[in-house]
Amino acid sequence: MKEYRTINKIAGPLVFVEKTEPVGYEELVNIVQSDGTVKRGQVLDTSDDFVVVQVFESTAGIGKDSGVRFTGETIKMPVGRDMLGRILSGAGKPKDGGPEIVPEKRLDIGGAAINPPYARQSPADFIQTGISTIDATNTLVRGQKLPIFSGSGLPPHNEIALQIARQARVPGSTEEFAVVFAAMGITKEEENQFMADFERTGALEHAVVFLNLADDPAVERIITPPRLALTTAEYLAFELGYHVLVILTDMTNYCEALRQIGAAREEVPGRRGYPGYMYTDLASLYERAGLIKGEKGSVTQLSILTMPGDDITHPIPDLSGYITEGQIVVNRDLHRKGIYPPINVLPSLSRLMNNGIGEGKTRDDHKKVSDQMYAGYAEGNDLRGLVAIVGKDALSDRDQRLLEFADLFEGGKFVRQGHDENRTIEDSLDLGWELLSTLPEELLVRIDRDLIQKYHPKYRKQGGA
Repeated sequence: MKEYRTINKIAGPLVFVEKTEPVGYEELVNIVQSDGTVKRGQVLDTSDDFVVVQVFESTAGIGKDSGVRFTGETIKMPVGRDMLGRILSGAGKPKDGGPEIVPEKRLDIGGAAINPPYARQSPADFIQTGISTIDATNTLVRGQKLPIFSGSGLPPHNEIALQIARQARVPGSTEEFAVVFAAMGITKEEENQFMADFERTGALEHAVVFLNLADDPAVERIITPPRLALTTAEYLAFELGYHVLVILTDMTNYCEALRQIGAAREEVPGRRGYPGYMYTDLASLYERAGLIKGEKGSVTQLSILTMPGDDITHPIPDLSGYITEGQIVVNRDLHRKGIYPPINVLPSLSRLMNNGIGEGKTRDDHKKVSDQMYAGYAEGNDLRGLVAIVGKDALSDRDQRLLEFADLFEGGKFVRQGHDENRTIEDSLDLGWELLSTLPEELLVRIDRDLIQKYHPKYRKQGGA
């Protein structure tokens, strides 16, 4: 392996090397300092004159007299069945005190997009998270990519992520299920929270956890945690036959690292300073979810991102919304009311929900109950603004019933549930019927009469009598 001493400039985590030989994009690089210490990096860009190398750690100690060696290899993830139950760093190193991973294979972390017309299979199987506002009204389907949008500084999104990680399953299925959890740019306190929760609940037994800390290099955050996690998920799914749920948090930290590296490269910034290729970069991650025709396993993706200033039009949630198949929105006002999980169903959406619900999958009343609850809550929520102007006494009896319905929907048993409360889809739909029974039957215009007679608490009691 040849060693070159042609470093021209060092800017932040980037080293600019005068071009000496043909090199490949994402090729691994060893940089040898004057004291013999070797630091690793990766080719980020190449042109006729220069090669840009991003260093995986601090560039302190690297000078123009340092040697550069191009290895001709890309980053590969050592994968194996023994990864289940392990907690790893953002670079894939053990953080749980256990031994190094004994690999069955080494896979390129770049992965490969699933060709939609020929290889991708349409998602159609319901995943139960145990959370009513997701299962009943914004259903997650196996093979879907569904992000969770949260306000900056709102703690519940981490708690929701952990609850989904330990509760998610496919009801009635005996197929193997696993969770791959990747946290990016988290604090030491959050790391301790994640590790303690996985160990306390036993969820770690069927999970692989990657933890990247806020004080780890920004370069590591954009290269390794999400791509190592997705590579691990693809191996478990398409080579071992697992159905894998990938949880990525927080994608905003990932995008901030992209912006930091873009500034160091002196790139022309796009919207709000983020690089113009951020859409493509995010798509390269999100599109690694799905099912492949003829393959037994699947990769489902829940990516969590915080919206700066609670702005859903911010570039990160905006671009994520274009690529993914809906969104779950965590609401600050519900959190202030002490409601957990503070999920607002009004701006939330699962575009693949109809594929995974109904008779034989969840229950025959699922779609109608969801639509009726949404309509009642939306109208009741709108009436709150009117009450602020004219007062509650000025409302008609119908409007007062809908206003009360909105309050019960939020503060009653449906949205509000315990951190460890794992509801079946039947539990969630039955709670929905209890809630709808507070409305006069003539207002249940979105539900067929035969379903009302089958599931409405009034008729079920009569049938039981």
